[in-house]
Formats: sequence, structure tokens, C-alpha cells
Amino acid sequence: MPNHPRAWIDEFLSYKRIAMAGASRDAKHFSRKVMDEFVKRGYDVVPVNPNADEIGGRECKRSLAEVDPPAEGVLVMTSSKQSRELIRQSAERGVKMVWLYKAAGCGAATPEAVEACDELGMRVIAGECPFMFFPNTAWFHKLHAGWRTLTGTMPR
Repeated sequence: MPNHPRAWIDEFLSYKRIAMAGASRDAKHFSRKVMDEFVKRGYDVVPVNPNADEIGGRECKRSLAEVDPPAEGVLVMTSSKQSRELIRQSAERGVKMVWLYKAAGCGAATPEAVEACDELGMRVIAGECPFMFFPNTAWFHKLHAGWRTLTGTMPR
């Protein structure tokens, strides 16, 4: 069972300005597909990657501390090694909600990362894929969401 209510996901998706930590320079990488979808849907997405100046035509910041004005929420699409530091940076910037993406393995959504959010008083969405929650998403994302609903693992 998810540790976060659906209302948190809806709130995150209502934000207009989000930072995306772990955005890839590779246009074929899944993180770029997520970023591009947020941009296509009208979000002001600030990519964060310490190894890039620009990603997808958007100015890239090397850390969350450089995101000015601060983002309303942070989507973390990094490996587990970076997630705890990104959570700390998010808290320092006054971010109240972090979305920790889970790919193969645990991705950014480690138990330690979730615990760090709890300790810092931040709400956390752990392990979900944003595509499942976008309105009018592709059929295969709807299928994934439908399966999760049938199995009782979809946030309510």
C-alpha cells in the first residue's frame, strides 16, 4: 500500500513550477520523456543536473540551491546515492513536497530517503510514475494505472 494519499499527487501536479533533479541530457532517456511531458503540459520545469548547462532547451541548474525562484515541488529521478542530499537541498529551499521516482530497484525512493523527508517535515510521494496520473495519458500508462487499481496498490 502506498505511503501517500492520492491528494498529495494531485497537489504536486497542481504546482506550476517544479525542479527535476536527475534530468538527462539524452533525449531518449526516460527522465527526459518525463520532463518533456511536464513541459508539454505547461509546467515551468527547471532541470537540475551537475553535469549540464542546458537540457532540452531549458537552462539547467547544477544544484537545487541555484533554482531561483525556488520550485514548489521537486521530482527526484536520480539513483539512491543522490536522493538524500537532494532532499536536504529541497528542505533548505523551503520545498514542502518531494516526489521520489522509482525505476528498477528502488531508484530515488529508498526507505532512508523517505525517512529523511519525514524527519525534515516534508511530504513525500515515493515510487510512483507521474505518467500514470496525468490526464489524457497514453493507453499503456492507463493500463498500468488500471492494473494498480485492480491490485489495490494505487494511491487513494
